[in-house]
Amino acid sequence: MIIHADRIAADIEVIGACSECPVVDGHSRPTFSGAWGKARAYVVGELERAGCVVRVDAAGNLHGRQGGGGWGEKVFLSGSHLDSVPTGGKFDGVVGVAAPLEILRAAHEAGERVGLELVVFAEEEGTTFNLGMLGSRAWVGTLSGEELGGLKNKQGQSYLEAGAAFGVDPARLAGERFDPAGYRGFIEVHVEQGVGLWEANAPVALVTAINGRRQYAVTLTGDANHAGSTKMGHRRDALAAAAEMVGALEVLAHDLDRRQDHTVITVGRLMVEPNALNVIAGRVHFYIDLRARSDAMLSEGDRLIRAEVKRIAHRRRMGWAVEQTEELPAMAMDAALCGRLREAAERLGVVMPEAASGALHDAAILAPFLPTAMLFVASKDGVSHNPGEYSRIEEIAAATSILAEAVRA
Repeated sequence: MIIHADRIAADIEVIGACSECPVVDGHSRPTFSGAWGKARAYVVGELERAGCVVRVDAAGNLHGRQGGGGWGEKVFLSGSHLDSVPTGGKFDGVVGVAAPLEILRAAHEAGERVGLELVVFAEEEGTTFNLGMLGSRAWVGTLSGEELGGLKNKQGQSYLEAGAAFGVDPARLAGERFDPAGYRGFIEVHVEQGVGLWEANAPVALVTAINGRRQYAVTLTGDANHAGSTKMGHRRDALAAAAEMVGALEVLAHDLDRRQDHTVITVGRLMVEPNALNVIAGRVHFYIDLRARSDAMLSEGDRLIRAEVKRIAHRRRMGWAVEQTEELPAMAMDAALCGRLREAAERLGVVMPEAASGALHDAAILAPFLPTAMLFVASKDGVSHNPGEYSRIEEIAAATSILAEAVRA
């Protein structure tokens, strides 16, 4: 079996060209959009040309494996996602689809059976329906059809409505739920989205843990009033309060990071009402993303975030509410499967450092149900979710070769 780096490069370019925005501005593929559907159709075509059989489960995830063995054959599972953040890069998620796709093509050319199924998960990023890893969560059963029906995209369509044309069917969800007995393990290849490997000049790393995450929606309520006639001491400015909180949370994050490396807090979305130039903001909604490498630090961060919001809101005479919208625990990867990948790399003459993932992935959703591991590929300067995202094709091919060796052994 020969892995062709040029074919992987072609996959990344073709999928990258499937974008709602001009590619000079980045790559935008919201789940179930025309651009996303075009990218998925390309993967289907490549699978079928490689003699694979293809199906779509009730959650909207695409599956492909070699023909002739049937869907009951116990195999390894590998894949990632094709959806992107708005104006994102062309490597995030796509690398994890191109790697197993190339293995299935190479095996077909060599006339070799390989125990591998490719999966393309629907809606990993969370920017289309405001919650991430929807396809994998729905498949394993941690998200119900009713919950999927309550998640809306910017067009006002629910996941179920937007996904109906792409195989999503709530009536079939229970019957097509993920069965771990049908798989030997899940291995996801992904770009690192951090500077560690690039700075160390290490092409590939073995991921042994994924950071946990908690997310919050914060609402602050003050008084909308005239910008010219309301004296400073009489104001209840919700935006000014939010700005102070964002700064305080950044200070808090630095303190927590000193206590446990790679604890991070991000405020990435903020909405102001009435959002007018000459009106004091009466209401603000903003969202907090907390990540840490241990559940204990997540709990400590939770306590301190709530305390900071309360402290500033009380001093500024704000109405306030903090709603936790998501909780995912820190997740260790399977030791035996990590060992299998390490041995596969050694047989190929590659020594892999170990890494932890600060970003969440579908691997974190499958890990409680199935032995799971990840391979990271170096990201230039750690840039991701940005058009400047870049990973070397030869290093993606190296990770693909390690994956192939692991599933063949």
